[in-house]
Amino acid sequence: MAKKKAPETAPKRANNPNVMGLRPEVLEQPITQTLELNYMPYAMSVIVSRAIPEIDGFKPSHRKLLYTMYQMKLLGGARTKSANIVGQTMKLNPHGDAAIYDTMVRLSRGYGALLHPLVDSKGNFGKVYSRDMAWAAPRYTEAKLDAITAEFFRDIDQDAVDFVDNYDGSMQEPSLLPTTFPNVLVSANQGIAVGMASNLCGFNLEEVCDTTIAYLKNPDHDIMTTLKAPDFPTGGELLYDAAALSEVYKTGRGSFRVRAKWRYVKPENLIEIYEIPYTTTAEAIIDKVAELIKAGKVKEIADMRDETDLSGLKLTIDLKRGTDPDKLMARLFKYTPLMDSFSCNFNILIAGMPRVMGVGEILEEWTAWRMDGVRRRTYFAMKKKQDKLHLLKGLKRILLDIDRAIKIIRDTEEDAEVIPNLMIGFGIDQIQAEYVADIRLRNINKEYILKRVEETAALEDEIADLQDIVNSPKRIQKLIIGELEDVKKKFASPRRTDIIYEHEAEEILEAEPEVPDYPVHLFLSREGYFKKITPLSLRMSSEQKYKEGDGPAQQWEATNRDEIMVFTDKQQCYKARLSDFDDTKASVLGDYLPTKLGMEADEKALWACLPGDYSGHVLFFFENGKAARVELAAYQTQTRRKKLTGAYSDKSPLVCAFLLKEDLELAVHSTEGRCLVFHTAVLNPKSTRSTQGVGVMTLKPKYKLESVKPLGQTNIVNAARYRARSLPIAGALLKDVDRGEEQMTLL
Repeated sequence: MAKKKAPETAPKRANNPNVMGLRPEVLEQPITQTLELNYMPYAMSVIVSRAIPEIDGFKPSHRKLLYTMYQMKLLGGARTKSANIVGQTMKLNPHGDAAIYDTMVRLSRGYGALLHPLVDSKGNFGKVYSRDMAWAAPRYTEAKLDAITAEFFRDIDQDAVDFVDNYDGSMQEPSLLPTTFPNVLVSANQGIAVGMASNLCGFNLEEVCDTTIAYLKNPDHDIMTTLKAPDFPTGGELLYDAAALSEVYKTGRGSFRVRAKWRYVKPENLIEIYEIPYTTTAEAIIDKVAELIKAGKVKEIADMRDETDLSGLKLTIDLKRGTDPDKLMARLFKYTPLMDSFSCNFNILIAGMPRVMGVGEILEEWTAWRMDGVRRRTYFAMKKKQDKLHLLKGLKRILLDIDRAIKIIRDTEEDAEVIPNLMIGFGIDQIQAEYVADIRLRNINKEYILKRVEETAALEDEIADLQDIVNSPKRIQKLIIGELEDVKKKFASPRRTDIIYEHEAEEILEAEPEVPDYPVHLFLSREGYFKKITPLSLRMSSEQKYKEGDGPAQQWEATNRDEIMVFTDKQQCYKARLSDFDDTKASVLGDYLPTKLGMEADEKALWACLPGDYSGHVLFFFENGKAARVELAAYQTQTRRKKLTGAYSDKSPLVCAFLLKEDLELAVHSTEGRCLVFHTAVLNPKSTRSTQGVGVMTLKPKYKLESVKPLGQTNIVNAARYRARSLPIAGALLKDVDRGEEQMTLL
């Protein structure tokens, strides 16, 4: 039976998903469309409205907080509770009170994250150099604007910047703050957006002002001559690298190193660290030092503690007797955050678009923006004077006949007709007529009116001067330079981060930990157990202990400072210092290399060698009959990398390897029972570690290369029978006499 057609009034699934018995339709949408419609607006909002600072040096959260405090009359006034400020700021920033208070903490003098704090704080605001020191709740702390913020709000009421509606349209807020100096370079700022980030370091205010003045006078000014290097509120020492800083100044990207300041207190035999890099915390340093002590890498430290108090940061290290503090600190700089890198990413919003810029470009953008602000401010002042001049010109007309003006007002019957009658009687416009009509009765005298009219000439001169400023970029630049000079005079402070030039830092930076040097004997088993034994210990007990089924594979004589390379079945090479291994005895199993070197699961050690000065070659022999001769220098690295991938070819399993210091003859055996003797000089060395090599022995499909030994270590009597004239070659069948086996005889 056919179903009846549903009436037109029946509910549709797509439009009515909640109708009983009906399931909503699932509409397919391409993932690209979903991202474009849903994710991209979110990403742009984070970039433009949250994470990336603008040319005034502020993110929206900073700007909203400072403007709210300015509106609360907290510039120069008494402090108020932080909770009060947070509540008022929510009129502009609806993202929650915790986020607003966190922003205030970072800008505060107590927290110390800025060279020139913007919030004058009272109470516990934590410390930038501490990870665990939490700040007090906003109901306990107090704050007001610091004096330097007057430079942000001087032109705020003079149309220097645009104002926009807040999130609900109930009030307006500035889109930027009209800073009188390049705050974007003075106040450090960091933000992580979607798909991009920003990390701006701070510079000394005096150096920034001098550089900006020099740039305004000469756009080709060499910035590095006046802007020496970044400056941090936590102090420390910046290791000056001219090339690295030049790259940062030009491109806005790059990094430089900052290290802690310390002093040695000789009577107590201790080290005091009193300034640390901006990028780390005291707790992170203590944790890392404790880790080094636990691992046995630092043995000169008896104790380390945090003695930070009201006078500032202080980390104290008690030294063991006989410790050289300079050498110890050189090691700590190398292995702990006491020396850290600051990575620069000068990403700034310019007209709503993120741009990574060098210092020169930032100054160019800031001066262009500031010149526009000064021009707008000057035009605003000129417009007000023009309006006043216009009123005074109307008043001058009245001066000609005051009695007539009084008569017109007295004879006018309706109030609404007073202004039109004055306009007709004296030939003035409505604004001038209203101004005249509002003059108080006691001021309708010649003396008052003459004084007002005398202002006309002075006003005209002032307006002409302001108009000239508006039309003259040179005069605007001169005004900006004057403001920069004033800012420098009021707020400049000495550098906190000292600059250490390369020749001063070289000795300490290159200092290496002292490793004792003494002879050792090395033993490697087939299962990958490694032992380092001193000659004295070996003389006392020379019988090596191995696991059941295990046995010796390689052994060497070396010194404790030598390096070892271990090759595995995963075509990887692990490098280690012999000093990293503990001295042991012959009666123990030793270190299990896969665990000691951090190998991958199921990875096994196949062969090891001592590279020495990396002269010579490594010979690899594979089951497919090929041999590869690789320069040992291919495994040498500038940095202390512990793992090299692609250490040899993965085309065929590795049979054996040799460290070749000088050429010799080798005997190659196959599972077919054939033997081949050749001289290693015929193999050309390669600089590529993963080279497949060249064919040495031709093999039938079911056979493979079995072993390789130096000819002198074999029992071959008639070597001429097996020598190859050219490679590859199948080799000759091995005779019994050359196997070294005794034949059975019948008695």
